[in-house]
Amino acid sequence: MPDTGLVRLSYGQARALLDAHTAVGGVPGTGWDLHEYRHPGSTHLGEAGAGLPMLMAKSRHKKSENVRRCFHPSAEAIAEVTSLLAPGDSRR
Repeated sequence: MPDTGLVRLSYGQARALLDAHTAVGGVPGTGWDLHEYRHPGSTHLGEAGAGLPMLMAKSRHKKSENVRRCFHPSAEAIAEVTSLLAPGDSRR
């Protein structure tokens, strides 16, 4: 990764900025929640084939059950995995 000379935001700084810029009526604490964006990221990585250890490393979870709560595969992804059980059998 190239060095841009820019400083990376901390999680707290990013959370405060997101809330401030999405707050309903300018009321603090009513904006979007940065934590919500971890769930779709974990789901997309899992659907792309990332295994549990990689999902844990990426999300910085220490327990697998915490990662499992963030992983919500789509109906299409579940159907695709299910089709692996009987390739070519369109009845499943």
